[in-house]
Amino acid sequence: MADLAGKLGLIVGVANKRSISWAIAQAAAAAGARIALTYPSERLEENVRELAAKLENPLVLPCDVTKDEDLAALAASLDREFGGLDFLVHGVAFAQAAELSSPFVQTSREGFRVALDVSAYSLISLARVAAPLMEKRGGGSILTLTYLGSQRVFPNYNVMGVAKAALEASVRYLASDLGARNIRVNAISAGPIKTLAASGISGFSSILQVYRERAPLKRNVELAEVADAAMFLLGAGSRAVTGEILLVDAGYHIVGL
Repeated sequence: MADLAGKLGLIVGVANKRSISWAIAQAAAAAGARIALTYPSERLEENVRELAAKLENPLVLPCDVTKDEDLAALAASLDREFGGLDFLVHGVAFAQAAELSSPFVQTSREGFRVALDVSAYSLISLARVAAPLMEKRGGGSILTLTYLGSQRVFPNYNVMGVAKAALEASVRYLASDLGARNIRVNAISAGPIKTLAASGISGFSSILQVYRERAPLKRNVELAEVADAAMFLLGAGSRAVTGEILLVDAGYHIVGL
């Protein structure tokens, strides 16, 4: 386990106790980091605060990643409360339900815009406000979450696969852009996990079964395993790693048939 004692981290995308972002938040807190969590709306505030109460001395802040004024306010609050930032975990993704149930060719212009804005552009906008805070601490680590649907076709993943492809390209460009400031940018591509977001994808149980049958390890991955990989990418052990997409999927991605 990485040693994150004294580190200051922002984790965006914690929605419920089954989310990957929450597993990472718990692991980072257990490793000694102080954590700030965000909530996008009043409807989700109570749930995020309830989870944050399980952490030691957490900071809970509002932030709708589609609003520049919220991002500016978030940066100001972090500067005031933390005085800097060591790491950022970006776990935000969203596509309208209709875009995940209709044929991909029927993707609407608005559905495409929303998916790309929330799921991909938000990494860029968050990196932009986090970078000055990380420079105050001598550098930092930015981590996002993606999926193999960025490279291969999965049933009903549709526009989210396109958004994840854009997200992964953004990781590479941000890594190149921010490297001179000692800021690393990486992503974890986890195997399918029964999160609330995954439940919105029709046929998700079948995807889980295929992974169990075909992955070299003959099983699905667990939240704790993804969180452990995140600790590596957030900690000093990965200080020379940037621009990478780390596959944590029991080896499924290497299999042809």
